[in-house]
Amino acid sequence: MKKPLAVITGASSGIGAATAKAFSKAGYPTLLIARRLDIMESFKLEDSMCRKVDVRDREALIAAIREAEKEYGPTDMIFNNAGVARLAEIGTQDPSEWDEMIDVNTKGVMNGIYAVMSDMKARKGGTIVNMSSIAGRKIYEDHTVYCGTKFFVHAISESIRGYLSPHNVRVIVMSPGNIEAEVLNGITDPNTLEAYKKNIERIGGRISPDYVAKMILFAYEMPQNVIMQEVVVTPTKQDY
Repeated sequence: MKKPLAVITGASSGIGAATAKAFSKAGYPTLLIARRLDIMESFKLEDSMCRKVDVRDREALIAAIREAEKEYGPTDMIFNNAGVARLAEIGTQDPSEWDEMIDVNTKGVMNGIYAVMSDMKARKGGTIVNMSSIAGRKIYEDHTVYCGTKFFVHAISESIRGYLSPHNVRVIVMSPGNIEAEVLNGITDPNTLEAYKKNIERIGGRISPDYVAKMILFAYEMPQNVIMQEVVVTPTKQDY
């Protein structure tokens, strides 16, 4: 039996890339979305389409998803993973970094939800997975706006879950802690970067995004009437 389409944003690295590979290995056709097309294409996944799209561009995101749906059928799972972490002391941070985080981490997630929500509701099935963070559950120093965007993801996910649950559509929140990803590349504040690195050392390092990908696949493959509403995963020594 042919498996349904899985859409992954932010698919060129980290958790997004790991999730795309995990779903492809499990036999799902995939649409990979990110701004670095060459990296996604280098994965050479079977039954996969790669599109260079900025999730802030709602129309381009919708167009890419519709194109994949013509090839593979309706989207049954979307992982709204694309995000940025510009961590810095709030009093000295360039406000343009606030804008980027707000636009990608909140509007980008909403654009992904918008692209599939109505069809899933009409079909009485589907799964929306939204990327939050442990920083969407508690506040961290020098994470002010980032935390705000992730608290936003928690709030809208809970609300939309209530809206869609009567229609048999699941909304799952992923809340990882320190995972091996490119987050360090986006930190321009040297003091924040040093503190972040020290914390990683304190907890014995970060964990592989492959573990998060396995959890997403596991949660998705549960029966449609079963939902893991939120998955929180951190290194064992990450106590806060």
